[in-house]
Amino acid sequence: MSALLEVRGVSVSFEGFRAINNLSFAIDKAELRAVIGPNGAGKTTFMDIVTGKTRPDAGDVIFGDPPRSLLRMTEAQIARAGVGRKFQRPTVFEDQSVFANLMMALHAPRNPFAVLRFRPTSRHRDRVEDLAEEVGLAPHLPRIAGELSHGQKQWLEIGMLLAQEPQLLLVDEPAAGMTLAEREHTTTLLRRLATTRAVVVVEHDMEFVRRLDCRVTVLHEGSVLAEGSLDHVTADSQVIDVYLGRG
Repeated sequence: MSALLEVRGVSVSFEGFRAINNLSFAIDKAELRAVIGPNGAGKTTFMDIVTGKTRPDAGDVIFGDPPRSLLRMTEAQIARAGVGRKFQRPTVFEDQSVFANLMMALHAPRNPFAVLRFRPTSRHRDRVEDLAEEVGLAPHLPRIAGELSHGQKQWLEIGMLLAQEPQLLLVDEPAAGMTLAEREHTTTLLRRLATTRAVVVVEHDMEFVRRLDCRVTVLHEGSVLAEGSLDHVTADSQVIDVYLGRG
């Protein structure tokens, strides 16, 4: 299987600090991958580079089929190409209903005039209902988003990203602040999503990573330190020294 995303020898420095140092690794087209590592390992910078927020000093980032360089695209072009990113804190329209949030997400790429003229059809409504069902919010479509629990807001934002039909979903610390039941639902959701697209989860919670039961990439000082199953990487003496041993 050819890779969906390839990070090739990427480096970037900020005021003399090497945040990413000759980073190379690949993600397949339908894969769930966890990225872990100590603070300052380069996890957020990696996501910033893939989404076009940060431009590297060297290297390349290749995405899609046919493969193309993300470094030649703007943030908006990268999003339209099929890369979705979910930040740690959910960003939803809290004064709008769950239904309205998902409906607006369907039409985010439209220009302002088209949005003003837009009238939803039965096809659009069916798509919103399907998205709500997919993320577990079907019973909550009429509710105001601000009334949702923290976990439900996270699922709504995932649903809004799915409305854009991304091929790659980058998810930052999804388990933070969730109840046990919400964490279990999130685990199931992410595993299911990764059967049809690539899902990369940046996470600190080792128990949540274990529940994901996927390949793990450990970053340290902007490079890949270890890669493999969670059991494999957590038995690595270097990983224990620079990351796990810090607890």
